[in-house]
Amino acid sequence: MAPPANSTRLFARARQVLPGGVDSPVRAFGAVGGRPPFIDRARGARLYDADGRSYIDYVMSWGPLIHGHAPRELGGALARAARRGTSFGAPTALEVELGSLVRRLVPSIERVRFVNSGTEATMSAVRLARAATGRDRIVKFAGCYHGHGDAFLVQAGSGATTLGVPTSPGVPKGTAADTLIARYNDVGSVARLLRAHRGRIAAVIVEPVAGNMGVVPPADGFLPGLRAACDEHETLLIFDEVISGFRTAKGGAQAVYGVRPDLTCLGKIIGGGLPVGAYGGRADLMDRMSPAGPVYQAGTLSGNPLAMTAGIWALSNLSASLYRRLAALGARLADGLRAAAAAAGVPLTVNAAGSVLTPFFHPGPVTDYASATAADTAAYGAFFHGLLARGVYPPPSQFEGWFLSAAHTERDVDRTVRAADQALRALARPDGRVGRPRRERPRRRPRGADS
Repeated sequence: MAPPANSTRLFARARQVLPGGVDSPVRAFGAVGGRPPFIDRARGARLYDADGRSYIDYVMSWGPLIHGHAPRELGGALARAARRGTSFGAPTALEVELGSLVRRLVPSIERVRFVNSGTEATMSAVRLARAATGRDRIVKFAGCYHGHGDAFLVQAGSGATTLGVPTSPGVPKGTAADTLIARYNDVGSVARLLRAHRGRIAAVIVEPVAGNMGVVPPADGFLPGLRAACDEHETLLIFDEVISGFRTAKGGAQAVYGVRPDLTCLGKIIGGGLPVGAYGGRADLMDRMSPAGPVYQAGTLSGNPLAMTAGIWALSNLSASLYRRLAALGARLADGLRAAAAAAGVPLTVNAAGSVLTPFFHPGPVTDYASATAADTAAYGAFFHGLLARGVYPPPSQFEGWFLSAAHTERDVDRTVRAADQALRALARPDGRVGRPRRERPRRRPRGADS
């Protein structure tokens, strides 16, 4: 296989211009080794790099592209919108249309505010929760990622009631101290924090389907248990559905699991592939936001007409048949990966939630951050490069989700499974071990999908 000359030159040039050569860390392939191909264009389920190679894409811009790359109808809608103007800094009917669509699809959202990223959405939702409750502390879960806001770049201290400590330079210790860390799929860990910090916790924020330690679905009773615990302590429940929103169902994970949060954060699919985020929830809470209330948040490009146009198109083209087809493709891919791993004698656990899945190089089960990070990351790195060489582009990290889209076909999935079978057989060694010798893994600071 010839070296990717154009991508290599571009990456060398990029490292002189951009920190690490990228605008978001996981793109640099640091978790899997090697150099990233630079993407030139995409269509449907395929990427094409600067060296003319094509790949079946399972990153799909980290989730937004549920309809595939560059749908012609969306391109036409964006061209028409751009001719009318790309940004006005003033209200438009498009914001009202997309907001009404979101409110209809997600009944817990009685009011919605559009922003420019998932990070903006989660930061704003937490600010609102603190203002509404008069409390400073929040609870998040180890392995759940809510953007790069200071309050979220935190890891657990030495005990269940210990205040958090920063995971990134530049995060003030005082800010981190107001973030408490619980264990995903463990309601008891949350209840203990709520009791130990009674009357001081503003909100519990959670990915209802975890997607940033790899895909980890909620255990039976976990989300209802969170709702009950928050109600008992008059603490707000925030669902971060930036990944799961409109991906698991039209109404998001909250519709699938029947749990109504107080606030919801959205992104990705809501913008149809353009930069966007949103947060919304109960009217009495959202009406505290400026200018209706005293809690301040603003954004020059929030609600810009191109993102609103793409969001309207993306959400309007969701259907029950689409979700059924995506779930079937997801099951086909998950089953195929399991079968290929079994045939190769490689321990592999595949967690799936509809059209999103993660193969963990771990005998399983994978139910939380501790079990996810027990996976063999060196084996995943070798597997990743085996797939890339065979024309499949999975996420360049063990701890991310694989995304399917309406543009993927059974033929794409079957070709991927064949490539995985070949890559896994090459990975397995006669002594029963997998891949190259396992190295000591550095502590992984929290990262997001496309981080």
